[in-house]
Order: sequence, then C-alpha cells, then structure tokens
Amino acid sequence: MSRLVALLSGTVFGVGLTLSGMVSPARVLGFLDVAGAFDATLALVLGSALVVSFVGLRLARRRTTPLCAERFSEPAARRVDARLVAGAAIFGVGWGLGGFCPGPALAGLALGVPQVFLFVAALVLGVLLHDRTLGREA
Repeated sequence: MSRLVALLSGTVFGVGLTLSGMVSPARVLGFLDVAGAFDATLALVLGSALVVSFVGLRLARRRTTPLCAERFSEPAARRVDARLVAGAAIFGVGWGLGGFCPGPALAGLALGVPQVFLFVAALVLGVLLHDRTLGREA
C-alpha cells in the first residue's frame, strides 16, 4: 500500500511541476534573473508548496501513527553543520547554472528534452560518486 501511495504522490508531484512549467529551465532561470526578465512563477509554486506542507504537517502531527507506515520517520540530525551548508550550496549553484533541480528534471524526462537527460545522467553520476566516497561517513 505504501508503494502505491508513493507512486501516486510522485505522479501528482510530477504533473504539478509540468503544469506549472517548472520543468522548464527558462522558467527557473527567469526567477533567478532579478535584474532582467524576472519571472515570479517559481515563487508562487514554492509558496503554494509551503502552504500545503504546513497544513499537511499540522494534520499529521495530530495523529499517533501515519496512515501508510508503521511509524513516523523524521531526520535524526537537527543541527546545521558544514556538510549541510556545503550540500545546499552545491545544490543551489547547480540549480542556478543548469536551471534544473532533481524533481522537475525527473518529471521533465517525459518531455524528451536532451538537456534533461544530460542533467539526470550527471545527477546519477554525482549520487554514485558521493556514495562511493563520502557516503560511508554519513
């Protein structure tokens, strides 16, 4: 049941990203171009996501157990450290340079855009490289 819920959630997420235009690097780069052709669409999408997450988290915290799992899963680490800041910086630089982040890139695979395939290949390579080098330390 949990896999079906995960598949449905991922599908809804991907469709939402596609309908909002967030699979387009031009849309993302337009948001980052505050001195030029600024496009606020990404801010609206992010704001909507925050509202949905806020409401969902409040509803989930009222429950003693999750609907589709045995227990709630929360991150053990709660402090900001150098690895977290470095990872966030690398993510942000990659997003700014490429115009993709993992979610929209995976949703964009369905569009068949060559740049998306290149990004996802680099993403997979980066994940494998991390797992082979730094992954053992985490």
